[in-house]
Amino acid sequence: MRTERKWMKLSLLSLAMVVILTACGGAKSGTGTEASTTSGDQVKITFLNSKSEINSQLEQAARDFQTENPDISLEIIPVGSGQSPFEKASALYASGNPTTMMMLDTGDVEKFKDRVLDLTSEKWMKDAVENSTTATTFDGKNYAFPFSIEGYGFIYNQQVLDQAVGGTFDPKSVQTTDQLEDLFKKITATGKSPLIISPMDWSLGAHYLALAYGGQSPDRTKVDQFITDLKAGTADLASNAVFNGLMDTFDLMKTYNIDKASPLSGTYERGPEVLGKGEVGIWFQGNWAWPQIHSFDTANGQYGFLPVPVSNNSEDFGNTQISAAVSKRILIDKEKSTPAQQEAAKKFLDWMVYQDKGQDFLVNQASVIPAFSNITLEPADPLGKSIGEYIKAGKIEESMSTLPADHWSKLGASMQKYLADVIDRQGLAQEIQAYWTNVK
Repeated sequence: MRTERKWMKLSLLSLAMVVILTACGGAKSGTGTEASTTSGDQVKITFLNSKSEINSQLEQAARDFQTENPDISLEIIPVGSGQSPFEKASALYASGNPTTMMMLDTGDVEKFKDRVLDLTSEKWMKDAVENSTTATTFDGKNYAFPFSIEGYGFIYNQQVLDQAVGGTFDPKSVQTTDQLEDLFKKITATGKSPLIISPMDWSLGAHYLALAYGGQSPDRTKVDQFITDLKAGTADLASNAVFNGLMDTFDLMKTYNIDKASPLSGTYERGPEVLGKGEVGIWFQGNWAWPQIHSFDTANGQYGFLPVPVSNNSEDFGNTQISAAVSKRILIDKEKSTPAQQEAAKKFLDWMVYQDKGQDFLVNQASVIPAFSNITLEPADPLGKSIGEYIKAGKIEESMSTLPADHWSKLGASMQKYLADVIDRQGLAQEIQAYWTNVK
């Protein structure tokens, strides 16, 4: 989300909202069972969930929706561990059994546009934040529901950092790589670990490495040109200042990582545990992680975001910006689902945007920032509040939400090799450039 993007100019009320993307759905397919109806006239629909961290919340949302709509049965189908949403949805279509609804990444929508419903005329379109459907509109038709605005960076535990600095930690005190290292040293001096690196390919490839692209400029056209140059093989990544600055910061993270001795052994679940319990001060992750952090936080602590610095000049773009954008999208199948299932799926989308239970689910249960200006619930989630403050201040680097579907798995694997010191920075740059020159 560049600061120039129109949707970023929404009212402060809209931007501050934290929402949870939760959805249930279903299609007559995707479950591996027959599914047009369950009993009598009850319509059964299925929902492919690619946000595993909110799967239990989605299942509860499904139950709440069914309570209010007893003629509709909802089943949540999670994307398997290690599988991308694109791969899972493609496999279901190949088997002739797609889900009624599917939650995909922004860059995947165009690949499915001929198989899903045109949602341009839906009621919620008028309440969607400006430009939130631009990336999923082709030939004047919008094919996806904007599930959430998400942001990511360094999540910090205020209590741990207060102890480290001997007072109240000010997030504005960290705007350069050197300042970040100084903070790491102060945390270490307290006997705690500065941070944890979660080594999942999606975190390293889709989120961390993506900062090397989005951080090239606040002007999205220049970011797009950089990607074009990478594809053409004319961009020299090894000498690129933003890439090298980002990897300098990653080298610091490697040095101070609680799992330094075995950097690839960590799991997603370990991150919120050590941060929430105050064993580490910082975790690179996004606002979607709040439900897990909260479950381990017995001290009712405070949390917020720090940007990931890429240089020692605080004026450089990226050093004071948080990466954020509309991320996950919901599509409705039209190939295998019946008209009744399609209408039931549309009803579920409306339920999230307009009904009290649906809004509560988004804002208070799933902890994501909603992409709809009519939702006025005040967020209780500190991470959502933190992202909202960066948005209101215009301190946003637009996330790379349209990367190729295999980017996170292939280059996430390259980042894992770098994390484990299997390859050096030159080798990493070569693998990244080789990937881009082979993108179709």
